[in-house]
Amino acid sequence: MGLFRRAACAAALVGLLFSAKPSVAADTIKIAYVDPLSGPFAHAGDQFLKVFSYVFDKINAEGGALGRKFELVAFDNKLQPSESLIALKNLTDQNIPFVLHCVGSNVGAALIDGVAKHNARNPDNRVIYLNCGALATELTNDQCDFWHFRFSGSVEQRAYTRVKSLPASVKTVYMLNQDYLFGQSIQRDTKKFLIQLRPDIKIVADELMPFGKVQDFSPYITKIKASGADSLVTGNYDRDLNPLIKAGVDAGLNIRYDAFLAHLIGGPTAIGAAGENRLTSIMEFHENVPVEIGNAAAEAFDNGFRANNNFDFSEINFVTMMKMLVAAINKVGSTDALKVALALEDMHMKDMVGQENIMRKDDHQLLMPYYEGVFTKGVKYDSEKSGLGWKTEVTVPASDLALPTTCKMKRPAS
Repeated sequence: MGLFRRAACAAALVGLLFSAKPSVAADTIKIAYVDPLSGPFAHAGDQFLKVFSYVFDKINAEGGALGRKFELVAFDNKLQPSESLIALKNLTDQNIPFVLHCVGSNVGAALIDGVAKHNARNPDNRVIYLNCGALATELTNDQCDFWHFRFSGSVEQRAYTRVKSLPASVKTVYMLNQDYLFGQSIQRDTKKFLIQLRPDIKIVADELMPFGKVQDFSPYITKIKASGADSLVTGNYDRDLNPLIKAGVDAGLNIRYDAFLAHLIGGPTAIGAAGENRLTSIMEFHENVPVEIGNAAAEAFDNGFRANNNFDFSEINFVTMMKMLVAAINKVGSTDALKVALALEDMHMKDMVGQENIMRKDDHQLLMPYYEGVFTKGVKYDSEKSGLGWKTEVTVPASDLALPTTCKMKRPAS
């Protein structure tokens, strides 16, 4: 699909899903959603838009918060920090108290700074940044901020899970990551945990590639093949991962793909049958977890999503985030940003499959379990109609992922 058509479709989707009649909008609790809905990473923004549509419908059916429903107001940032700050100005002009963002740690860093500055200047119109996918470890370490809550695992937590789950048969790895904040964070933390947890593994190459710009991945595949590595360990996602995997399949590259985000839209389709038992991903959840643990309610939730979407539901943390937000708003009886932020701190809540989640007060990082899934046959639910789906190989509990933080948070006086 051409860029113009894709942008037009994204705009139409936003209008269809999230336009509201004025009589209804006045009674809703608005949450801004700032992510790419056009450009090369529009797939990611569109995916999360559909996920939030489903989650909001479920939360609203349960009564919302304070008897009011939630309304999602979408802003296209084209994955650009500058566009995100423009969106922040627009949403604060509309007195929207919460901003959601899921794609791009470069954007995350800009929003943390932008929200902090706005709140300092406008104590009567403060907002909370609900981070659902900007993952760089720095964002809850040196760049942490009181108004920022991350409801997705940091790179450090994921890298620990990634290295912990590598099988003993892996002795050599080729590291390939995107050359920006997130990819650099993956590079650093993966190497750290390889040294700590798997000193028997040799890193045969450690490469950073241009973010979102590579059109032909065959030169990378040639280098990976020549390295003789057992495993390609990569934090690449979306248009920097799916064509890479497809190029490897086309070239007959016989390697494990030990990814961080291959379960997101397009990854299973890109590798298809060639990924059987050699594509793995680090995830908050996959659709066969409820089957594995016998949780019929969570399975029914997944099936409701599958009925109207052609990609997997893996964002259990989005559900936890919204339930925590509801609990905080109901507790304080208000959407006031300061009151809600204080209520969110140190909140404990079981997720959809009964696992304990904690919003750590020290750095506003959600502590939750992580799963390493392998792409395989013989599971109940396949992924993207590929005939293969995800099966849990390793589960790392939240207690193991309560890693030290360097956050020195400055707390507001009032």
